[in-house]
Amino acid sequence: MTGPRTHDDAGQAFPIYIMVVAGLLFLAFAYLAVGQAAANRNGAQTAADAAALAAALDTRDKITDKWVENVLDPTKWQDIFDGVGVDFDGCARADQLAAQNDATPLYCQSIPGLPPGYNVEVRTNKTVGDSIVPGVEGKQSTEVATAVIEPVCEFELPGEDADADVLPKLTCEDGVEWTLDPDDLTDLPGPEDLFDVHLAQANDE
Repeated sequence: MTGPRTHDDAGQAFPIYIMVVAGLLFLAFAYLAVGQAAANRNGAQTAADAAALAAALDTRDKITDKWVENVLDPTKWQDIFDGVGVDFDGCARADQLAAQNDATPLYCQSIPGLPPGYNVEVRTNKTVGDSIVPGVEGKQSTEVATAVIEPVCEFELPGEDADADVLPKLTCEDGVEWTLDPDDLTDLPGPEDLFDVHLAQANDE
């Protein structure tokens, strides 16, 4: 008499088992969808960061070139280090880096003030992909990034009685000093010696 009851119990448990498995599968796919969306956002942020940094690095090099052109006139150094008189046209470079990271540039603009830099916004070309979450399949991620250019060297202009041919000494990051010889300008600091280019929060400027 116990046999039929056992089969009945098994028959009743089977639908519950199916429901549990179905629920677990749903949760697994839901977590997968969340992971896909997070990966897409991470890709967008990577592209935005790379684009902003590329624009800032491009302009950093132009600022350095401007300084080298005027190295014999120390009265112009500070303005040049602050980006005055330099074309902030690094957005073309930002667009290139966005494309290399499979993203479309939506916005790029230089940041005035100190420190100067760039704000960039990009959108991923890839979508989240197949998902059990309705309306998510074709979603693209959009992210923004800000990169700034900060001079890392200090100097003091010579006094009125100082030799006009003497250039100020540059004291840069980590205490590195550059003594410049106006008669031999073959050994000058490079862009990476004069400036720090880094990502920043948009409200840090």
